[in-house]
Amino acid sequence: MSEQTDKKMTSGEALKAVYALLQEGGYDPVGQLVGYLLSEDPTYITNVGNARVLVRYIDRDELLKDLLFNYLKE
Repeated sequence: MSEQTDKKMTSGEALKAVYALLQEGGYDPVGQLVGYLLSEDPTYITNVGNARVLVRYIDRDELLKDLLFNYLKE
């Protein structure tokens, strides 16, 4: 994981990494990520496996654009 943090991560890579770390740690990744994305408060993310640091690589605007594009795509 440290190799990932050495280079600039994309929002998608960060999202997948945080999700996996939270899931592996036995946490509710969806609940924690929703809390973070709505508030931009990193304390919503447990620090298991450095997830709280990685979550800061997520660009909320980019993520929302991608979600809307993929959701509305036919």
